[in-house]
Amino acid sequence: MIERDVMEYDVLIVGGGPAGLACAIRLKQLKADLNVCVLEKASAIGAQALSGAVLEAGPLDELLPGWHEDPPGICIPAKRDEFSLLTKTGKIKLPVPPQQHNDGNFIISLGLLTPKLAAQAESLGVDVFPGFSAAVPLFNDDGSVAGVQIGDMGIEKSGEHGPNFAPGPEVRARITVLAEGCRGSITKQLIQRFALDADCDPQTYGLGFKELWQLPPGRVEPGLIQHSIGWPLDSRTYGGSFLYHLDNDRVYIGYVVGLDYEDPRLQPFEAFQQFKHHPSIKALLEGGEILAAGARTISAGGWQSMPKLEMPGALLIGDAGGTLNVPKIKGIHQAIRSGMLAATHIAEHDGVAGFDARWRASPGGQELKKVRNIKPGFKRGLWFALLNGALETALGGRTPWTLRNTAAYAATKKLDEYDSPDRNWVERNLPPRDRLASVFFANNSHEENQPVHLKVRDTSVCATTCATEYGNPCQNFCPANVYEMVDDGAGGKRLQINAANCVHCKACDIKDPYQIIDWTTPEGGSGPIYQSL
Repeated sequence: MIERDVMEYDVLIVGGGPAGLACAIRLKQLKADLNVCVLEKASAIGAQALSGAVLEAGPLDELLPGWHEDPPGICIPAKRDEFSLLTKTGKIKLPVPPQQHNDGNFIISLGLLTPKLAAQAESLGVDVFPGFSAAVPLFNDDGSVAGVQIGDMGIEKSGEHGPNFAPGPEVRARITVLAEGCRGSITKQLIQRFALDADCDPQTYGLGFKELWQLPPGRVEPGLIQHSIGWPLDSRTYGGSFLYHLDNDRVYIGYVVGLDYEDPRLQPFEAFQQFKHHPSIKALLEGGEILAAGARTISAGGWQSMPKLEMPGALLIGDAGGTLNVPKIKGIHQAIRSGMLAATHIAEHDGVAGFDARWRASPGGQELKKVRNIKPGFKRGLWFALLNGALETALGGRTPWTLRNTAAYAATKKLDEYDSPDRNWVERNLPPRDRLASVFFANNSHEENQPVHLKVRDTSVCATTCATEYGNPCQNFCPANVYEMVDDGAGGKRLQINAANCVHCKACDIKDPYQIIDWTTPEGGSGPIYQSL
C-alpha cells in the first residue's frame, strides 16, 4: 500500500479563482484562528483564470474596500456600451439590454486580479498552494466529504522497484469548499455521489473564446464595451461576441457559443474566427498583433440548473455551483458573493447545513431567479428570444413560469436528423491560422510522458457508432485539436488523443453525445499559462 503524506486543515478550498479566494479571505477576516488552505491546479494563481471580464465591483468593494488603491494591471473604467445584430456584411445597432449597462463597472484581467486576492489571503495566514491538482475526493467513515487527494506525479507505470511516480498527499479538512469553476472534476464526482442535481434541470453550458490584441494607434476607445449577436451563427444557435477596449491600443475580443446547439457539424472555434472577419471587426484588427488566446466553458443554466450547493462536509461555490449571470454577461461578482456568503455561513455555524437555502434567498441567488427565463428562450430561436427577453426584463422576472434547460449533449442531433445550414463563412486570414496556432498563443504546457488526463471509457464507440451517427463531433467542438480520428493501419479509423494540446476548457466532458469522456486533472501546473487574459 502506498504511503501518502497527510495535511490537515479546518477548511480546504479547492480552486484559486475569485470564489475560492474570496471565501478564504472572508473566513480569515471573520475567524482569524481558522486553519485554511487553497489548492490551485495551475502553476501559479491566475495562470488559468479566464473570463470576459467586466467586473461589477460591489462585492469586491465589500470584501476589500481598498482594492482601488492597488488595482490589477488591467483595470479600465467602463465608459460606453453598444449592442448590435450582425448580418454577413452589416451591423444593426440595437438598444442595450438593461442587464448589460456597465456604468460603474471595470474591464479587468481576471488573471491579474486573482494573484492580488491570493496575496491578500496569504497575508491573513491562508496557505495557498498552486500546482496542486485535486484528483479524487476523500470521505469519512460516515460518508461525509473529508478533503481531497492530490494527483500523483510521474509516469503511470510500475518498475522493478514499484510504481514510477511520486504519490500525492492527502489534504483533509472538517469542511471542504469546491470552487473549481465550470465542470470541475471533483465537483462532478460529488454531484453524482450525493445526487445534488436530482431536483434541478440539467446544467447547460457555453464555450467561450478570448484573445488579447495589440492594435495600431488610434483604433481603440478605452472603456468601450461592445456586444453582438447574429452572424456567423444561425438563428437557432445561441451565441454572441464581446469587444472590450483597453488602454495602450489593446483590445479583448471574444465569442461564446452555447453548447446546447443541435448541429453535429458546427465548429465553435471556426465561428469565432469567422466573427473576426466581419467587415466591422476585421477593419479593427487588421494590421494588429495577437498576444494571447484562451478558451473555457461557463455554467450557463442559471437558477433552474443550480444543483444543491451543500452536502455532508462540503459546499459548492462560484461557477462550480452555477452562479454565473448569463443575461448580464458577468460571473466574477457572483463568484465573489457566493464565496463570501459561504465563509460567513461556515464562520457562523461551523458547518455547511443551510447554505443552499441561504444562497438562494440572498441577493446573488435572487439575481439569478430574476433572469431565469432569458437564456432558455433562445432554444426557440433568436427572434422569440429577443421578444421573450424584453418581456422578462419589463416584468422583472415575475412571470409565473420557468422555462426549462436541456443538457448540452442531449441537444445534439444525429447526422441524418439535421441539415446543417449554409453558414456563409468567408475566407479568413487573420491569426491564429488554425487551432494549433491558438494553442501556441495559450502558452500551453503538458509533459508529453505524463498520464493522459482525458479518459474515454470505450474508444470503440468512436470508430463505429459515433462516426456513423454523429460524425465524431469531438473533432468539431474541441478548440485545441485534442481529438483526431486517424488511420488505424487496418483500413479503419481509431481515436488519437493529443492530450498535450488540451487548454482545460472541458467542452469534451460536456458535449460528447455518449458521455463517455471524463476530463480529469492533469499533473499539477500543467496546462495553459494565460498572459493577461
